[in-house]
Parts: sequence; structure tokens; C-alpha cells
Amino acid sequence: MTQLAPRARQLPRVHWAWWVALAAFVTLIGAAGFRAVPSVLIDPLHDEFGWPRATISAAVSINLVLFGLISPFAAALMDRLGMRRVVAGALVLVAAGSGLTVFMTASWQLLLCWGVLVGVGTGSMSMAFVATVTGRWFVRSRGLVSGLLTAAGATGQLVFLPLVAALATDHGWRTPSVVVAVAALAVVPLVLTLLRDHPSDVGTTAYGAPPGPVTAPVAATGSSAARAVRVLREAARTKTFWLLAGGFAICGASTNGLVGTHFVTAAHDHGMPHTTAASLLALIGLFDVAGTILSGWLTDRVDPRLLLGAYYTLRGLSLMVLPSLFAENTEPSMWVFIVFYGLDWIATVPPTVALCRERFGDRGPVVFGWVFASHQLGAAIAAVGAGAVRDLRGSYDLAWLVAGGLCVGAAALSLAIRPTRDPAGDETRR
Repeated sequence: MTQLAPRARQLPRVHWAWWVALAAFVTLIGAAGFRAVPSVLIDPLHDEFGWPRATISAAVSINLVLFGLISPFAAALMDRLGMRRVVAGALVLVAAGSGLTVFMTASWQLLLCWGVLVGVGTGSMSMAFVATVTGRWFVRSRGLVSGLLTAAGATGQLVFLPLVAALATDHGWRTPSVVVAVAALAVVPLVLTLLRDHPSDVGTTAYGAPPGPVTAPVAATGSSAARAVRVLREAARTKTFWLLAGGFAICGASTNGLVGTHFVTAAHDHGMPHTTAASLLALIGLFDVAGTILSGWLTDRVDPRLLLGAYYTLRGLSLMVLPSLFAENTEPSMWVFIVFYGLDWIATVPPTVALCRERFGDRGPVVFGWVFASHQLGAAIAAVGAGAVRDLRGSYDLAWLVAGGLCVGAAALSLAIRPTRDPAGDETRR
């Protein structure tokens, strides 16, 4: 008799949702890095072309505004054309915008390339993309995946900015522009290979979904722009939308608009070297990665309203204390602020995404796109307002205190969202 060899133990197959998450993670890392590149090239472009820094900064401003405003329209377009087509097209736009800058001879071409093309491209791969991926592909671990994908934004800046700065210093600004174009195109095959629009495309269900028949969703029809506006009109009739948008506008004002724009200058006002202050700002981004992932994990287990209330309150208190921490040297108290504030930087994203999905159902990603647009609007207002405060009063102290008070207000707005879920799962139908 022959003895049969024992059957080899088969390793568990990786659910396709994790491959989708991987493709989205790499894409979001690239999008964050691509969007941040122009800020490093301001001085090199000024030195070569003699363009005013205000003109060059205008390209950055257009980029930031489009990054927020395009988000809801991109989410609606993903419902109609699919994530793969939209994301792949967005990467091609980024590559074109970055690559064409090497041929520019006039400042309007900079506004078109880095401002419009790169702004639209990166805006199509922003936070609404995170909401779409997690909403379609995950039932279990949604919060954790939201945190991981959101953290990709901070990771992208940490990875790209030092590299871009070094390339611009050693080889001129055209080299990093070409590198960004090549990097964007290199991500396209990964997107086309791994990113799928719906679980039914690969004959499965969302990760953690109960067993059931695999059915293909009905694709959205009609104009994507019109649908984005229609969803805004419907969501704007609800109190929940305005509470979320108001809180997230304050979130943008107290992060990108204030700290991201003015921290280095404020620290230098107190005698701290620019390089030291910039390094502290980079550390905030580093701790943000851990904080956002932790926030995503907590969102799966804790009421998102309570998390937002806690995050905004703690951020507000830290900003109120910040003016007393500035000094020529980095004191231990400043290190505590950097760690604490970094963990809280964009920890608000996973619970905000969760609330949009819970309260607005299938419209959640588009609604979150509009909420994210309010984030960018708040950031723009704070960036200008804090600069005006510095010009009028000679210091940023009032700006920090006002931002701290607004954060406490954002906590109140978050806690004012009604605690019970809509049984229909879609608040815009009410």
C-alpha cells in the first residue's frame, strides 16, 4: 500500500479589498507629495525667471483651492465612471502638469500647470477618494483603513519634500519636475492592475460583509457635476451637514491654514532658526501618521462624535498654550506640544468620514467631498487672517488664541450632531 502524503496546508488568500487599499495608499502618498512640491520651488523659480513670489505663490493657492473644490465632483465622477478611470486620468493630469513646466517661459503657464492641472489631478485623489474606497470595499476595519489611507497624505509629504528640495538644490528645479511626472505615470499600472471599482468586479463582497449573493451595483447616470451639486443641495437641508462642515472648516483653519503656514515664521519671531522650526513642523507630520492610524482604529470602536469632541478640545487647549512655548531653543515643553499636536493633526478625518457614511448612506463620499472643501476654505481664510494679525499686532499670539477658541467651538458642533443613527441609513432622503 502506498501512503498518501499529507496535503500541504494552504495559506489564506488575501481579500481583494486589501489590494485595493494598497493601490489607494500608494496613490495617496504620491498625490500628497505632488501637491506639496511647488512650495519647495518658489525660490528657484524666482531666481531663474524673476517672477514675484506672490505670483509663484498664486500657483500654490490655486492648487490648494482646487484640491478641495474638485473633491466632491471627483467622488461623483467615480460613481459614474469608476475609481480606476478617474484615478488613472488624474495621475496623467499630474504628470502633464509637472512635466510641461520644464518648457514654460511665462508665469501664466506656471499657474496653468502647477495650479490648475496638478490641482485638479491631486484633488481627484484626495479625501473623498478615501471615503469611496472604504465605503465600497470595507465593512469591518473601515475606520482603521480610513486612518491608514489618510496617513498616506502625511507620509507623502515626508517622503517627497526632502527629496525634491535636495534635487532642486543640486540639479535645478527642472529635475524634480520631471521626477514627479515620471513617478505619477509609474503609479498608473499599479492602479490599473489592483484598483477595482466594486467587490462584484472580482466576484466577491466587501471585506467583513455578511455572506450573500454578489451583485453588481447600478452605475450612476447623468452629469457627475450636476449630481455633486444636487447632493450638496440635499445635504445642505440637514443640520448634520452644517455641523460637520463647520467643524471641519475650523479643522482646516487650525492645521494647514495656521500651523502649516505660519508656525515657522512665528517661531523665528522668537529667535528660533528657520531650519529648526521647519524640522519641528516635519516632526508634527511624522507623529500625525501614528495619530491618524490610531484614530482610525478608535473610530471602529468609539462613537465618532465623541472622538471629534475630544480631538478638537485637546487641539484648542494646546494652541492656547503654544504662544508661551516659543523660545530661541527647543525647550522640553515645545517637544511635548510637537508630539501632542502631531498626534491630533488630522486625526479628525476617520471619524468625519464615518459620520458622513453613517448619516448620508451612498451619498457619503460626495458629501464628505463637500465637507472637505469647507476644510480647505477654512485653511485659506486662516492663512490670510493670521498673516493680517501678524502685520497689525507684530505677533501671532492673538491668532493662536482665536484658533484655540474656535477649536473648542468645533468640539461643541461635533457633539451637537444627533447621537442616534437614521434607520434608513441616508439622511439626505429625509
